[in-house]
Amino acid sequence: MPPDTPLALDKILATAEDVIRRFGPAKATVVDVARALGVSHTAVHKHVGSKAELRDMVLGRWLESTMPPLRAIVAERGPAPKRLRRLIDALIAVKRRRSADDPELFTAYRTLAADAKSVIAAHVEEMIGLVAKIIASGVEEGTFRTVDPMAMGRAVLVATSRFHHPAHAAEWGDPAIGAAYEDVWQLLMDGLRP
Repeated sequence: MPPDTPLALDKILATAEDVIRRFGPAKATVVDVARALGVSHTAVHKHVGSKAELRDMVLGRWLESTMPPLRAIVAERGPAPKRLRRLIDALIAVKRRRSADDPELFTAYRTLAADAKSVIAAHVEEMIGLVAKIIASGVEEGTFRTVDPMAMGRAVLVATSRFHHPAHAAEWGDPAIGAAYEDVWQLLMDGLRP
């Protein structure tokens, strides 16, 4: 990259992702990314203050890329139980697709997530909020009993975590996992019905 070319944050984050993919999370430093871009570390530091911030931003970007289809499901009209099932199914599908399509990068992101408590907390809170919106609409339409939508949103995510949380990725190939998911889903629906 020529020295007078403006450096965009998106370019830095895309390069950081490439560095992580090729060399692992340990090489996701400001200096390593600057080297990959062919610029000084000072040029990268204008956008990113530290290695920890760089890693958090890369992880945040990755998580954000999974959210648009999930948000779209929440915004749809229709019966809450069906939308809730579609939301959790879509969450499961996006995580499993990421794991299958790029296993090295998925593993690297799991490593980064262990240190990115605030990024992960924000992601989880958004997911709880999305589930809660659907549950609240179900309470309003009478398809779900009266519950605290946020508390129940958290419960739904915890109850289904084996099927979408990256910590359980090694279990996703289990032939019995589909049946287990159906059993958990039935239990959740039984608990939410009026």
